Amino acid sequence: MGVVQIPVAMIVSADLHIHSRFAMASSRAMTPESLLAAAARKGLDVLGSGDALHPAWRADWRDRAADDAGILVVPSAEVEDRHRVHHLILMEDLDLFTALADRLDGQSRNIGSSGRPHVSLPAEEIAAAVHDLGGLIGPAHAFTPWTSVYASFDSIPDCYGAEAIDFLELGLSADTSYGAAIPELFRVPFLSNSDAHSPSPHRLGREFTRFEIKKRTVRHLLDAVQRGAIAMNAGFFPEEGKYNRTACIGCYRQYTRDEAEALRWRCPADGRRIKKGVRDRAQELSGSAPGVRPPYLHTVPLGEIVRQVVGSASPETRACRALYGELLAVLGNEIAILVSCPIPEIREVSPAVADAVAALRSGRVVLHPGGGGRYGSISLCRPGRA
Repeated sequence: MGVVQIPVAMIVSADLHIHSRFAMASSRAMTPESLLAAAARKGLDVLGSGDALHPAWRADWRDRAADDAGILVVPSAEVEDRHRVHHLILMEDLDLFTALADRLDGQSRNIGSSGRPHVSLPAEEIAAAVHDLGGLIGPAHAFTPWTSVYASFDSIPDCYGAEAIDFLELGLSADTSYGAAIPELFRVPFLSNSDAHSPSPHRLGREFTRFEIKKRTVRHLLDAVQRGAIAMNAGFFPEEGKYNRTACIGCYRQYTRDEAEALRWRCPADGRRIKKGVRDRAQELSGSAPGVRPPYLHTVPLGEIVRQVVGSASPETRACRALYGELLAVLGNEIAILVSCPIPEIREVSPAVADAVAALRSGRVVLHPGGGGRYGSISLCRPGRA
């Protein structure tokens, strides 16, 4: 009797929600070539195509060079339903998105022109069409106070009806703990993605999910999503998100939920609307002890660390880009530097960056929560020269 070979699972880092140059407010630099190169620098093994319902974007991916930098590309798209709720869709190949676009065409005025089209159907019908084609669907940035499932509905069935969701995307203003105590989500895998509109390293892969897969194929990746074969979620501290706290959308003054209710959700300072934050919304929905989840790694883009170390206003300055490039040239990709590279090796390139990464890994940070549409910030170390 021969020895049975049991496939060994590999760990891959994936960012499954991005956009193309055809999406609103996206960089013209969002091309397959620039995205694959940026994903390699970031340390991503798997990248969502983004905007796969757009015919020209599908053509761009089909026409890309054979050398894909070793990145597995998963066809993906985001749609907005009749209630303005956003959904992330994953398919095994681009032809299935062509078929889905044909099905939805009569219910959308911009499916052939917008990267993120509006579809005049409820979520249940969109999900049914996706499932008929063998695809996966789940709410995008599920807790944000705009265009999300929990902004418009109090439960998943209220939105999706009889159709099940295959996953839930946490969004930049939430981590695993925000959904872990919501009973209806106990069996739903959580994804962390960047929702990037630019290939810049402080956008692409700023949040990612690590999966366990047995073969490097789209089918095996989708199976891992369905099974919840997640080794780790990684992303922002929730406080960095621009809707984490309940706050005025004009002056950004933050309020407790009780204060906002007493003020009838109007800011006394400027009369603008007070928007309920993700933290408060998640607490409203939570109803029991948290379920067991994969670990969540709080991190920030390496470019932001470099910016703080250099003392620049932007990670795109010449000094920041030079130090960032040196770190990658010596140490490898960004995710490796943030997650696993030994601190002494980072110190050989930049002592200040090494100190900041060490502070980040140990949680020695100062958080300044965002809300009302303004991003929060994080302080890792005193600004200084590397």
